[in-house]
Amino acid sequence: MDLKLQVSQHEEPSAIDLSVSKVDLLLDVDEKPELAKGLLLSFQHVFAMFGATILVPLILGMPVSVALFASGVGTLIYQVATQFKVPVYLGSSFAYITAMALAMKQMNGDVSAAQTGILFVGLIYVVVATIVAFIGNNWVDKILPPIVIGPMIMVIGLGLANSAVTNAGFVADGNWKHVLVAVVTFLIAAFINTNGKGFIKIIPFLIAIVCGYLLSLCLGLVDLSPIKDAAWFELPRLYLPFKTGVFHSYKLYFGPEMLAILPISIVTIAENIGDHTVLSQICGRPFLKNPGLSRTLIGDGLATAFSALIGGPAETTYGENTGVIGMTRIASVSVIRNAAFIAIAFSFLGKFTALISTIPSAVLGGMSILLYGVIASNGLKVLIERRVDFGQVRNLIIASSMLVLGLGGAVLDLGAVTLSGTALSAIVGILLNLILPQESK
Repeated sequence: MDLKLQVSQHEEPSAIDLSVSKVDLLLDVDEKPELAKGLLLSFQHVFAMFGATILVPLILGMPVSVALFASGVGTLIYQVATQFKVPVYLGSSFAYITAMALAMKQMNGDVSAAQTGILFVGLIYVVVATIVAFIGNNWVDKILPPIVIGPMIMVIGLGLANSAVTNAGFVADGNWKHVLVAVVTFLIAAFINTNGKGFIKIIPFLIAIVCGYLLSLCLGLVDLSPIKDAAWFELPRLYLPFKTGVFHSYKLYFGPEMLAILPISIVTIAENIGDHTVLSQICGRPFLKNPGLSRTLIGDGLATAFSALIGGPAETTYGENTGVIGMTRIASVSVIRNAAFIAIAFSFLGKFTALISTIPSAVLGGMSILLYGVIASNGLKVLIERRVDFGQVRNLIIASSMLVLGLGGAVLDLGAVTLSGTALSAIVGILLNLILPQESK
């Protein structure tokens, strides 16, 4: 199949369509690459999500194999819910780490409250999605105009910048070896993106990670011991809400430790909308219109509920994979779907999982600098293409407030829920857009 294809013209733009004009993609959402090329593209997405997806269970003391299994199956659930129209990959959510850790600590290590809370978070998504399906989503047009969407996307990308920079080793007293690996990984991905030819051009991150890993081996930055200790084949260590002779079990728990997790769903629903507006901009398709916000929420919610049922973390759309789509211009749902199958396979293959887990943070940091920057740049692109007039003081106020709060580490503790980062920035932008009067021209 010739990969040099272009997106056809889609629906007319609107405020939420994020300038859904013609976008040049090598593979559109409903197109499929050849099998061999497609597998390499899918592996690229697996590498992109792997570090963050396994980091959450490592922090919480949960099995990595379960997180991988939940990530793959959750992505497939999402694809079915969205009618295979959205190239989204789901991975472990960082938003619930603190609340889950606290719930587990209060119950002396028992996961029952944490898993019950995450299960009900998924159900809250489904309830909100059902409401949206009945009342429609035209209200989203009013609360998310380009002056709010643009800075929101920039905050999503730049809000992750500190993580990328830290992993890359650009910190005080940083190890020069880490910096070298990160720089080499970054430059390889950048040069392939700008000067690569043919198929090489669309797998820049896969090549960059392999080269960065080999350099890390030469510099002694890779610990291979996890590979030796891992089994070739092993079942994921599932935790189920009923007794079983094969897997671990937990009980559904409805106490205050569980209830404290639920308000965070407000934050992650806002993030869901933000992530899909980013992807809409990159792909030139109004995903919040077609297949619709109700379906994207249902997909995310059912995936999260499933993960909770088997003892995994909450699921969320992954900016890393969105960044890969933005850089490679490969938006094929088929590629994402096969990445999900690979993740499921890895959850059963202990040595392969261990191998990928040995990729140094410097390699991932060098790649992330590029990926997160691409996301942020798409926010700037929204403001430019939609010709947002910064001669109007209200627009300056909205954008500046969102950027400062979103990137400055602002936290608003409301007791039951804590707002920070993207969620706080988005809420402030929405409120300012609604209350500040339009200026006469």
